[in-house]
Amino acid sequence: MKKLTLSLTLIIFLVSYNTPVFSQTINEADTEICETLKYALINSLRDPVDKAISEIYKDDEEAPEGLIWASYDTEILKIKQLSGVGGAYEITLKVQPYYRAHITYGEDIIVVSADGKLIDYEHLKTYPRVDFN
Repeated sequence: MKKLTLSLTLIIFLVSYNTPVFSQTINEADTEICETLKYALINSLRDPVDKAISEIYKDDEEAPEGLIWASYDTEILKIKQLSGVGGAYEITLKVQPYYRAHITYGEDIIVVSADGKLIDYEHLKTYPRVDFN
């Protein structure tokens, strides 16, 4: 009888102190999780976007030297799933390269794969260059 009482007491003790575990994503950024993921995705594609911008403006004699772009100013237009969930993805971005203190020089559509390969690009618009002398 003592063994049964001890066993039941032990089982009740273990069951009553079983605390449920809840998993929660920890977001250590200044934006909501959705925005944070968006910027993380865009920043992970920095190399192919840089390559596209240099290709687009390489023959433009008016283009300022050292055009750059910002992830917070980049728009994700489309994410196309090429194969099953977790497979290959094609991401279409609208990028606005700028120079100096964020003076926009153009608008471009750049298509890259999720694994960082440049697929295609299209130049949409060039803005007049502003020189401050």
